[in-house]
Amino acid sequence: MIAATLKHQALLDDIAAVDVKDGLCVWWLGQSGYVIKSPDGLLVMDPYLSDSLTHKYADTDKPHVRMTELCLDPGSLRGVDVITSSHNHTDHLDAETLLPLLAANPDAAFIIPEANRAFVAERLGCDAAKPLGLNDGQSLNAAGMTIHAVPAAHDELDTDEHGRHRYLGYVVQTRGGTIYHSGDTLMFDGLIERLKRFNIDLALLPINGKRPQRRVAGNLFGDEAAKLAHDTGARLVLPCHYDMFTFNTEPPDLFVQTCRQLGQAHRVLTCGERLELSK
Repeated sequence: MIAATLKHQALLDDIAAVDVKDGLCVWWLGQSGYVIKSPDGLLVMDPYLSDSLTHKYADTDKPHVRMTELCLDPGSLRGVDVITSSHNHTDHLDAETLLPLLAANPDAAFIIPEANRAFVAERLGCDAAKPLGLNDGQSLNAAGMTIHAVPAAHDELDTDEHGRHRYLGYVVQTRGGTIYHSGDTLMFDGLIERLKRFNIDLALLPINGKRPQRRVAGNLFGDEAAKLAHDTGARLVLPCHYDMFTFNTEPPDLFVQTCRQLGQAHRVLTCGERLELSK
């Protein structure tokens, strides 16, 4: 089991202790989950902080064996202003994570793809009006942050009967910098052009790739994530969506190698590690 750098009370204390007047502070929660602190407040993106998938698939031919230890009890994290879910897969929309997190932060804005509203309400047992929905090209303001929706292809650009995207990435503009969280995605035509206009400071991109034998929807490989960050002009890129489940992971070596070849600034965080990014 991979140990978290900071976990539980030590991680909570570290998040609380940082006073961000300029720039961003980022903590990786594992998989695609992040806590991000900016001058506007506390943002939690796509958290997966339970063992629900390990339990669900324990007696199947696709066991989800956890690689990295759980770093945080979601009900212990308070002071959260905005929470995002990029799509309906459990490691991005986990009831065992979101219910205690939302209960501890009842005033937090909860951002989802509009196409998924009914599914989200059913999974969480919440009022369907509670989440704030977005679709491609739409944006909203919450806690001083502006959140823009961009499509994600997992594996495809999937839309509902109204043409609304079921998989999204989010560009979040704060006074401390602009963050792009891709959600789960592969490359698709037009993605780079959509992102270039935002002057992204921090890109959070999956690197576990797409291997048919895994029997799950795929993501960028590390070299593709590095190139996407470079081609969109991202100031810094962090890899995610790896080292969580033994059947669906890739080492970050290819990502690091390609970033170095391209001259793309990057960091590889451990779970629970803090990154400070000046504006």
